[in-house]
Amino acid sequence: MGTIKLKNIRTYSYHGCLIEEGKIGSDYSVDLEIKADLRKSCLSDNLHDTVDYVLLNNIVVEEMEIRSHLLEHVAQRIITRVFSEIPEISRILLAVSKLNPPIGGDVEAVTIELEEYRS
Repeated sequence: MGTIKLKNIRTYSYHGCLIEEGKIGSDYSVDLEIKADLRKSCLSDNLHDTVDYVLLNNIVVEEMEIRSHLLEHVAQRIITRVFSEIPEISRILLAVSKLNPPIGGDVEAVTIELEEYRS
């Protein structure tokens, strides 16, 4: 078993419950960690034998472009799509952060984190 991590995938997205968030948008950061059997690719040195992290990044970016009211909702969409498109993945740990959230305080980020195993 091995781990692939994509750290700090940055997007400008329009998530949030406030009308202004849907119009103005804000900066987001996504961290994605997956578990998969990487033994074959360790020996073959062939992209077809591993999880393509370009595809992982594309899934995150595409799902972050679709507006959600809640970070939990967009995170679950990312997880569902990753499991659907990449059968080799057995576990996903995903963190979605809204940077400088409009919550009436000096807060760097609000982050939700979900962990799921393939059932």
